Amino acid sequence: MRLTTKGRYAVTAMLDLALHATESPVPLADISQRQGISLSYLEQLFSRLRRQGLVDSARGPGGGYRLAHAAADIAVVDVINAIDENVNVTRCGGQGDCQDGEPCLTHELWCDLSAQIHDFLASIDLQQLVDRRSVKAISQRQDGVESVASFDAAGDREVLATS
Repeated sequence: MRLTTKGRYAVTAMLDLALHATESPVPLADISQRQGISLSYLEQLFSRLRRQGLVDSARGPGGGYRLAHAAADIAVVDVINAIDENVNVTRCGGQGDCQDGEPCLTHELWCDLSAQIHDFLASIDLQQLVDRRSVKAISQRQDGVESVASFDAAGDREVLATS
């Protein structure tokens, strides 16, 4: 699969934005600090995300970025597509010229897998990720909020108390 660091960082930054832009715009410097992504790299990603209509920017003091749509309306695949990333696992990029200008023996298999990955990422929106207990717990840790937690039988983390 050709999901690069660019795609992973874009999804991570958008999830961070969905978690933190509830009341005011989020500066990229805050996302950079929490997620360990360089500020200059985030600026490049958010330029593309803004051009594709996934985020809005606010300038000046208190400025930063917000989601342009509700988190439930932004699928993970939308983020990946917005930064010109793809989830194609074929050797030929889906062109069908993988072996001497013709499809290889397993071309259709890899095309089918690519479609499954695309459909999977299209079925998950940012709100679904925000609502996950594990995402909330990690976000609290990154924000410096201490919590006492336990795990249920399914292995989901359940926060009992925060300070």
